[in-house]
Amino acid sequence: MSEAAPSADAAAPPPAARRRAAPGQRREQILQCLAGMLEEASAERVTTSALAARLQVSEAALYRHFASKAQMFEALIDFIESSLFSLIGQIETQQPSGLVQAAHMVQALLAFADRNPGLCRVLVGDALVGEHARLRERVQRLHARLEASVRQSLKLARQQGDVLPGFDPAERARWLLTYASGGLVLRCRPGTRMAQPGDEAALFALLA
Repeated sequence: MSEAAPSADAAAPPPAARRRAAPGQRREQILQCLAGMLEEASAERVTTSALAARLQVSEAALYRHFASKAQMFEALIDFIESSLFSLIGQIETQQPSGLVQAAHMVQALLAFADRNPGLCRVLVGDALVGEHARLRERVQRLHARLEASVRQSLKLARQQGDVLPGFDPAERARWLLTYASGGLVLRCRPGTRMAQPGDEAALFALLA
């Protein structure tokens, strides 16, 4: 994202002529900065004034790209949703086993949280405390959509004959997502952001 440094024999343009970041690039910079601040502030509410100060711009400059802070969070949730369900689509396409699909979907969620600690706080909801209620509702819908995907894969597993009689896909999907929710909370605690090596074994135990 940063511009390349000019060569030694090239004259630097005057400040007024320097190229400004395109609107899309500036939006991305704002969102990356917000995600980074969420990662640093384990229990603090990130304000627009602090965000503007970190970016060395005015608050008015932020509002040229986002109508509100809630809209910034909505853009982060959009990114989370598109990223996760792109991965889920790949899992469904590449993995024929319904049981393995379900386990890998939950693993994908937890791996995403490991790679994006600030966004993990959005998924857990503690980054949204004090923010607009519709943001928490949006995250709840994301979790419900993920549970529906896991449930569908478990229905496939039942059709494939890979589970015992009496296996309830809806119940097992709830178990898996309950485990995932605990894993997300654990990852938001200071000092516990490393991937948990026991996740795969625990997930398959819940499916047995």
